[in-house]
Amino acid sequence: MTEVQQFASDNYAGVCPEAWAAMEDANRGHAPAYGDDDWTQRASDAFRTLFETDCEVFFAFNGTAANSLALASLCQSYHSVICSASAHVETDECGAPEFFSNGSKLLVAPSTDGKLTPEAVRTVATSRSDIHFPKPRVVTITQPTETGQVYSVAEIRALSAVCRELGLKLHMDGARFAHACASLGASPAELTWQSGVDVLCFGGTKNGMAVGEAVLFFDATLAQDFDYRCKQAGQLASKMRFLSAPWVGMLESGAWLRNAQHANHCALRLAAQIVDLPDIAPMFPVEANGVFVRAPEPVLQSLRERGWRFYTFIGGGARFMFAWDADPARVDQLAADIRSASAEIGAIRSQAA
Repeated sequence: MTEVQQFASDNYAGVCPEAWAAMEDANRGHAPAYGDDDWTQRASDAFRTLFETDCEVFFAFNGTAANSLALASLCQSYHSVICSASAHVETDECGAPEFFSNGSKLLVAPSTDGKLTPEAVRTVATSRSDIHFPKPRVVTITQPTETGQVYSVAEIRALSAVCRELGLKLHMDGARFAHACASLGASPAELTWQSGVDVLCFGGTKNGMAVGEAVLFFDATLAQDFDYRCKQAGQLASKMRFLSAPWVGMLESGAWLRNAQHANHCALRLAAQIVDLPDIAPMFPVEANGVFVRAPEPVLQSLRERGWRFYTFIGGGARFMFAWDADPARVDQLAADIRSASAEIGAIRSQAA
């Protein structure tokens, strides 16, 4: 049964044609198991072409596994990982980074907008240096952040510089990495290894794939035995081609970027139509495929009654996320309903006054 399109999460969307077609092609006949197949090699090479470097590539089922295993590969159990207070690894991965690293501690830096700054990293990393405290080893940033904002090339380079100074590795959670590339008009290389990122978790699920994330190590020495780590964690797919083939479809066709560009455009489309409402305020700049709005609770309740689904887990405002297949007409309907709900509440307030 097909449901009406919602914007509560880009995870609601189906699979884009390019990923689906590649998976269908991979389903024709037999192929070697556990990644020893042509599709996995082709996908890995496509990543190396896209990033303009000979990176090590691994495939995982989901973002939690990708992030947790990547961080675990950079840490010993007595190390710590510096992250933003709203980072997905801190708030939404059920302790998986600590679990897979055998106890590496997450050190949380306060942040009003979800971004880490060099100053915040320095403060946390140098707060203690005694043997009783877990030794800082890694900084992890989310690109785009959980608040939908994008780190510029300059910001990434500044973070990388302080990491190098303090002997820290830099990990990027790129669940929506494609959307950051689309937003900035920057190449994947510019946003990662050319700016000092050591490891990237590149998300496919939120950009048109059914399942699957890629872990890219730009320093091969950091990837030592990562294949064993994946196996131990249940992330080595026996029929690996069904994880890797969709990436072939996405990367070789350019769909990875087109999908993100469309999603970002739809976010801007909504934001432009509600920017003038007196009681509706943007919580954060719209820089990727998410729109966060602060609105009176009666307005939010009215939207729920009209059938809209959305989350309010960041600051109490409504979050709307746009996927690769967001229908502009449906975006316009959401904007119209927000305007209508706002007008209704405004009229009630005027009568009460």
